[in-house]
Amino acid sequence: MFKVVVAFALCSVLLACQPQTPTANAAEAGQSSAAPEYLNPNPRAPYSEGVRYGGLIYLAGKTGGAGESGVQPETRRALEAIKDALERFGSSMDRVLKCTVFLVDMAEWGAMNEVYTEYFPVNKPARTAVGISLGGDTRVEIECIAAA
Repeated sequence: MFKVVVAFALCSVLLACQPQTPTANAAEAGQSSAAPEYLNPNPRAPYSEGVRYGGLIYLAGKTGGAGESGVQPETRRALEAIKDALERFGSSMDRVLKCTVFLVDMAEWGAMNEVYTEYFPVNKPARTAVGISLGGDTRVEIECIAAA
């Protein structure tokens, strides 16, 4: 029941933030008819690091990259990469609305949460966690949606 309520609340927030169909008075109504802004497109892959649209920033998933292995150090590096990207794109961690966490082993949920809560001590975004095979030695990937 909790997941359904959270999902409904998030959908309501996201739908409310989307721009409406442009009208003759769109500027007066504070609406935007601007196209999505593709942020830092990856020249070697078919995606952008983020997309800004309708007052939101949608970030591509971040992994822990190279360094000490394990879910906690990888979670910390992934969240630092998210923090860096949000700041470069004009937002911040306290404006994150939703995160999706992909874990190779759901048994590492608690260990991941220990690090995750350091980055969201007060404003806790809505969150989904999914067990998945990420390939290679990667243990965790995190994507998020933030207010611009």
